[in-house]
Amino acid sequence: MVSPAMRVETPEAMPGTVKLPAPTAWPIVLAFGVTLLFAGLLTSASVSILGTILIVAGCVGWVRDVLPHEKEERIEVREEAAVVTTGRREVERLPVAPDLPRPMLPLETYPVNAGIRGGLAGSVAMAVLACLYGFLKQQSIWYPINLLAATGYAQSLQFGTASLDAFHLGSFCLALFIHLITSLLVGLLYGAMLPMFPRRPILLGGVVAPILWTGLLHSILGLINPLLDARIDWGWFIASQFAFGVVAGLVVVRQERIRTRQFEPFLMRVGIEAPGVNPEKPAKDGSQ
Repeated sequence: MVSPAMRVETPEAMPGTVKLPAPTAWPIVLAFGVTLLFAGLLTSASVSILGTILIVAGCVGWVRDVLPHEKEERIEVREEAAVVTTGRREVERLPVAPDLPRPMLPLETYPVNAGIRGGLAGSVAMAVLACLYGFLKQQSIWYPINLLAATGYAQSLQFGTASLDAFHLGSFCLALFIHLITSLLVGLLYGAMLPMFPRRPILLGGVVAPILWTGLLHSILGLINPLLDARIDWGWFIASQFAFGVVAGLVVVRQERIRTRQFEPFLMRVGIEAPGVNPEKPAKDGSQ
């Protein structure tokens, strides 16, 4: 129950106003007094005495602001119309695939056989330059082949210059295997990456990729093939990489693209479950 006197001191809030605690400086005075009290321990007793006085004054003043009644003030409430605005720029929608709500890019890609053809064509171009280097520099086309075979043929590490210029059936078979496998893998990589750069496919296949590939080999070649690292001619090697990239890129981009599957489950993509998607196969009697 509230007495009539208290009702007079704390009238009901008027329409359009709100009651908030009145501002007071006593908490700041109390905090400053505590600071002076501890500062006097390092300076002089008079500072601590002044801090004690401020602490007592701050406590008394703060208590009188809240007891027996809290000091409050009325604040007028002004209603403002809420206007929702944004500072973001308007995004232009590009008509990439109007028939699809959220298409996966690229919409078309090259088949696997395109990467295989590109890798085989690039391997021929690279092999021609490598053999040309061996013929012009060492008067033997078997020199670069034996160097490449040293990647997995330990006996090649013991070859001298005369042995590197000679034909070795084991080294030839191993070098041919390494060259074909590497070329096929890089060709498949080109087939997967070239649709991501449709405007400059030759720039990626003939310049960017060879530079990255050459930089990677330059850092790890001493680990995978010490003999090739000691005898390699980096000028001819970079030229062969460019030749591979240009030829492989040209062969891949000339292949016909196929559309990518857009958000289809794995079971539908492999043909296990596709009701209503694939056409019905006719029975032996001609009925569906």
